[in-house]
Amino acid sequence: MTKRTSAKYKIDRRMGENIWGRPKSPVNRREYGPGQHGQRRKGKVSDFGLQLRAKQKLKGYYGDLTEKQFRRIFAEAERLKGDTGENLIGLLERRLDAVVYRAKFVSTMFAARQFVNHGHVKVNGQRVNIPSYRVKEGDVIEVRDRSKQMTVLLEAVQLAERDVPDYVDADHSKMVATFVRQPGLSDVPYPVLMEPNLVIEFYAQN
Repeated sequence: MTKRTSAKYKIDRRMGENIWGRPKSPVNRREYGPGQHGQRRKGKVSDFGLQLRAKQKLKGYYGDLTEKQFRRIFAEAERLKGDTGENLIGLLERRLDAVVYRAKFVSTMFAARQFVNHGHVKVNGQRVNIPSYRVKEGDVIEVRDRSKQMTVLLEAVQLAERDVPDYVDADHSKMVATFVRQPGLSDVPYPVLMEPNLVIEFYAQN
């Protein structure tokens, strides 16, 4: 369970963006931040502020990961060959909760974490209840038989607000998905601009 399940839209308002692209986001009605000082006029944001915001937005998108979790993923992305920003996005998208969300088995990233945590998901036939479990190309992710009629699943499949990306092959009649390949930044259907290059700059200076 994430610590922000009941207050996830505060992230939207803090960022001033509808980062999941959901119709219910309060940013659709008021773009200022939460709290009594949310409507204050904003001054020019420093380079550090832009970098911090990019990091918070990416962390928030994936269910508001802890700083320790996020920094560990970033450190691994740095060690891998190739572009660090692309590696970072690829590693985040390989989290089991992210794949469950992309497959449209649930409606939100927060629900995906809870769904995995509660043991409703199998990977290659084995039950996995760790949201941060990293899937590999060709892994088959499926909803356990006893969970396939859950209301949260049936509602998520019918959501028109997002589609399943091409790096996940989902069969909603069987509630089975295959992780086809690790995506790059341009493959991921973020509703808002994500800037992993600014995240790299943030950690380079802090």
